[in-house]
Amino acid sequence: MASLFFFNLNMKHLNHIGFIFFLFSLTESLALPTKPQDIDHLSATQKFIDENTAYLTIIAVSQYVQEASFDEVEMLVRAMVDHKNRCLADSTLPECSKAANEAIQDSICAMEGLPQKRNFSHCCDNASIPRRLCFFFNKKANVEFLPPFPTLDLEVKCQSYKNNSESFLNHYMYEVARRNPFAFAPVLLTVAARFEEAATTCCEQQQKAICFQVKAAPITQYLKALSSYQKTVCGAFMKFGPNILNSINIAVFSKKFPKIGFEDLTSLLEDVHSMYDGCCEGDVLQCLRSQSQVMSHICSKQDSISSKIKECCGKRTPEREDCIINTNKDDRPEGLSPREPKFTDSENVCQERDSNPDKFFAEFTYEYSRRHAELSTPELLRITKVYKDLLEDCCSRESPAACYRHAEDKFNETTERSFAMVQRECRHFQELGKDALRSHYLAKFTKAAPQLSVEELISLSKEMVAALATCCTLSEEFACVDSLADLVLGELCGINENRTINPAVDQCCKADFAFRRHCFERLKADTTYVLPSVSALVSALDADWCQTYQEDLQDKKDRFMVNLVKWMPEIMDEERLCLLAKFTAAGEKCGQVQEPEACFSPAGSKIDNESQAAEKQI
Repeated sequence: MASLFFFNLNMKHLNHIGFIFFLFSLTESLALPTKPQDIDHLSATQKFIDENTAYLTIIAVSQYVQEASFDEVEMLVRAMVDHKNRCLADSTLPECSKAANEAIQDSICAMEGLPQKRNFSHCCDNASIPRRLCFFFNKKANVEFLPPFPTLDLEVKCQSYKNNSESFLNHYMYEVARRNPFAFAPVLLTVAARFEEAATTCCEQQQKAICFQVKAAPITQYLKALSSYQKTVCGAFMKFGPNILNSINIAVFSKKFPKIGFEDLTSLLEDVHSMYDGCCEGDVLQCLRSQSQVMSHICSKQDSISSKIKECCGKRTPEREDCIINTNKDDRPEGLSPREPKFTDSENVCQERDSNPDKFFAEFTYEYSRRHAELSTPELLRITKVYKDLLEDCCSRESPAACYRHAEDKFNETTERSFAMVQRECRHFQELGKDALRSHYLAKFTKAAPQLSVEELISLSKEMVAALATCCTLSEEFACVDSLADLVLGELCGINENRTINPAVDQCCKADFAFRRHCFERLKADTTYVLPSVSALVSALDADWCQTYQEDLQDKKDRFMVNLVKWMPEIMDEERLCLLAKFTAAGEKCGQVQEPEACFSPAGSKIDNESQAAEKQI
């Protein structure tokens, strides 16, 4: 593998990159290697970008063209480094007037044969803005088309790292970025930094495998959580527009910083909106710049934002970021009542709404969120939607005030329904255990969206079980479950507005962002789905089952369960589990014969005969 001898990133820089991530509590931000007292954060950001052009190009290209080989990515990185050097030498050159992301896409399109080979020539035929969006919508969240993540013997891996750490880490980041096309660049930089720290530590130890297992798990969890959150929020932004993005961030910041004034929050949200403009489309440089601006904005107004971040903002990086991350939600300001009477008791509510609806409902979300930090962000958005619908009705009546004076009752009813859903889910977790619970969600997701691949359905079920396992023992059980479950639905709905699964699922994904959890809860089995033949079920019973290792056993069971639900969606859970048990037993017996394929063939399969009998009963 060719070495990136021109690669000019000192990985130690990555240790100076922090993030702020509070899951549905605060959006992440990037801090660059500067002291907090540095005034010109823009020049510091640009300096960082100039020093790390090659590394940032790896992220951008790998996310835009996931099918590209590492050698192709290297060639494009070399082209961008040359571009940067030319422009530093003579900024008056015509190509130097272009935005960096446009220059990256120019290079991708100009590489001979690449657009045709990697199936994105239709994007290169477009003008600037349509091309930018085309590259974005060409990203594929489902990465089953990529080969498995490369695995090496740990001794070989460590030797490669010691021989050429830059080339080794570059290839690692290429593989991670192409599999996480919607993760923001700062997140991937943090992942790279943490992986380098793990490699540096573990490659010096005798028990390398144990060390990597311990250190890799939190890195993977961090990447999964951040990527899922960012994809969900960007999906909301792309499908529902800037108003829903604004509502999400109002709720997020108001819960975390209940002391912040509405005008200060509005000013901060302008920077946050700019951040998502760049980050969601995959413009790594705008993403870096705007996230740096968000961090600087927070710390420049620390006294009016939070009483708990002053000490954090006085620290050097990366301590500043770690400090803010670990700071608890600010205390609710003294004298702040549980409700704001101006939205329910005033005689002028309808007039104020009509004078500036966006500002009016933004302020409502702000006031309700800072008073109810115990609620999840999705629930706060539901409350705002309920209030909007209520005023739509009340303000058309003869006596509006008498109508909206009971708004709090409507809010409580909505929250009680959401609480009941979470309590039911956590009760299932406590009663069923993880394995049975996974089977429950496999059946639930497969019935609702049988068009999805087996891999996607298994992944969604695992994520839902993991969410309940994480949250159902916490004091803030409701907010945790509701937020993480909403992220699972974000994975299902996807980021692309043109994604189609089936009419019922599409309706839940596109009709109302705030209430999609409630919508999915009501979904029945998709009756429009054309059931596969019985051979589709029997195909799960193949020789691969017989040679599987123990760690793959659960995966085999899951695949069988998905096929079974697709084939027989109407049978009871007990019958489905019974067939699963028989399948498992048959697989164990077939593993002991010389020709296991014959055991699973339609002619000789006891499972198949029983399945055909069951088919006739449906």
